[in-house]
Amino acid sequence: MPELRNSMQRHLFRHAAVRAVYAATALLVALPGAAWAARVGVVSNNYVNETTADFNARIPGHTFTAVDVSVTVPTAATLAANFDVLLVFEDTTFVNATAVGNTVAAYANTGRAVVIGTFYDQDRSDGPPSFTPHGWGALEGIDPNTTDGTGTSYSPRSLDASSIVAHPLTAGVSTLFAQKFAGGNQPKPASIVVANWAQKNAKGNPDPAIAYRITGSACVMHIAIAPNYPTIGTPNVDFGGDYYRAWRNAFDFGAGHCVTGTNNIQAVAAVSIPAVSPAALALTALLLAALGAAALPRARRRS
Repeated sequence: MPELRNSMQRHLFRHAAVRAVYAATALLVALPGAAWAARVGVVSNNYVNETTADFNARIPGHTFTAVDVSVTVPTAATLAANFDVLLVFEDTTFVNATAVGNTVAAYANTGRAVVIGTFYDQDRSDGPPSFTPHGWGALEGIDPNTTDGTGTSYSPRSLDASSIVAHPLTAGVSTLFAQKFAGGNQPKPASIVVANWAQKNAKGNPDPAIAYRITGSACVMHIAIAPNYPTIGTPNVDFGGDYYRAWRNAFDFGAGHCVTGTNNIQAVAAVSIPAVSPAALALTALLLAALGAAALPRARRRS
């Protein structure tokens, strides 16, 4: 009888261990990015400190740190060691844009998410010649949008409610508007657009307001409105609606490695989750608990 009880215990504990492993995997897949607090690097040549302070005050759950690239550009390794998600934008074109783009692309290819904001389009290689664009180097190969040839519209933009697709990037977002600093983009064929502006772009096509693209391990999102709007405009006059919720959704989605279900785990290279990320630490803890549960009956039997 004691041997029978030990056998039953081993059977039950091993099943519990297996269930724990499956639960750990399901947790990482199913929970939205909001479950993980991300370290967000705010990368820009202008208004970097102001935008960082504003997002720290208005967007809960994440920590924002300024990364001024107006003079020097950190390495991809430095960015990967310090940040889980990057926000990349500019205000006025600048010569370091190409180097920044190459570094950010290398960062993105490690499996960490990147969020792009206005006026990124003005320095894109297909941006308006009047701004003397420098190009964003390798980042242009994995970003979700090209420009429409004109870039930031400098005319009113409002979200087309009928275009909104149910998605983590649009959760809680029903309105969004800007008087000047938004729009001017054209989605790439491989991109996923989850919301458009009501106004067409310069080519007469739908102008993506919220879009993203997954290329191998890289996930790059584009929120086509200025992230520094609170510094250069008046809330609810020059811009408004669910402005902060749209940005928060992007950082949440990026913190969750842009996973919306089991069908795209391979696409975002889940194996590249940073070893010190909250997701990896939680998974490690659950796996250790499962292994401990599996070993417990053996320890009892030896005693």
